[in-house]
Amino acid sequence: MMGASFVSTVPSLLPLQAQVAPPSSSTSSSAAPVRPPAARPVAVRCKTENGFADGGEELSRRDVLKLVGASVGIELMASSGSFVESARAADLIQRRQRSEFLSNVRGTLFTAIKGNPDLIPSLLMLALNDAMTYDKASKSGGPNGSIRFSSEISRPENKGLSAAMNLLEEAKKEIDSYSKGGPMSYADLIQYAAQSALKATFLASAIRKCGGNEEKGGLLYTAYGSSGQWGLFDKQFGRSDTTEPDPEGRVPQWEKASVKEMKDKFSAIGFGPRQLAVMSLFLGPDQTATETLLAADPDVSPWVQKYQRSRETVSETDYEVGYTKLLFSECESLT
Repeated sequence: MMGASFVSTVPSLLPLQAQVAPPSSSTSSSAAPVRPPAARPVAVRCKTENGFADGGEELSRRDVLKLVGASVGIELMASSGSFVESARAADLIQRRQRSEFLSNVRGTLFTAIKGNPDLIPSLLMLALNDAMTYDKASKSGGPNGSIRFSSEISRPENKGLSAAMNLLEEAKKEIDSYSKGGPMSYADLIQYAAQSALKATFLASAIRKCGGNEEKGGLLYTAYGSSGQWGLFDKQFGRSDTTEPDPEGRVPQWEKASVKEMKDKFSAIGFGPRQLAVMSLFLGPDQTATETLLAADPDVSPWVQKYQRSRETVSETDYEVGYTKLLFSECESLT
């Protein structure tokens, strides 16, 4: 009994391949060029008990699938070049937009801080205390913007930081107005503001060393400062905000803490004496008093002296780079 058969027409792959003319007996240069044969339909039928219905070419289903797969593959290869170029162009556009946005953010923060230089210590403390809520055991807390909540910023360890947070709230309104990717997170904003505060501090130092000349001071900072360290922060851009305050009791009251308490807290999050010495700028309202306290500890003292010497250099570059890298490593390790 003759079974049912199906017939399908698929394009021949011969036109897609280079055709070579067969040898000709004629040597005339005026011979017409050989054109590749036109596509021809291929009948595909299911084999029956009695063979094929006619004498057409016999192709199995597997052969058909191979031909279709080859056709699709060739089409993909033909279009892949333009696809890669489009993807590359889109990536470059995205990078440029990101770079422009971060540059604008730095400009907004720098302007805000320049008008409120007395808040620089508070901005640094704000970033530190937001990050210091990190708990290594539960992997919770860290630089997640939780300090913005009134119930957290009103805690004893955050006393006096509300003015700095208010300054950032105003800056955030401007930043969000030109952001094309949605509002900037508080987690990013707080850490970026700390970096801007550091830059403002060391730029002011460079200006003082140039007799108050802002233009010369700016050139000195550009030549010897750590502007390139911004790249470290850019890598960490994109943090998410927490939706609730972090637990209490994770951040010491730095101005009242003993050196042992400071060391224990830093050790709990994976830091040691070196990091404690560098972060003395953050620990309490009186940096001199904090450094004097830390200098009495044999483990921390060598690092305190190192960074004190660094501050005496022409641009305080080593000191600034140390702060910047540490602040970056802090943010990276606590997220």
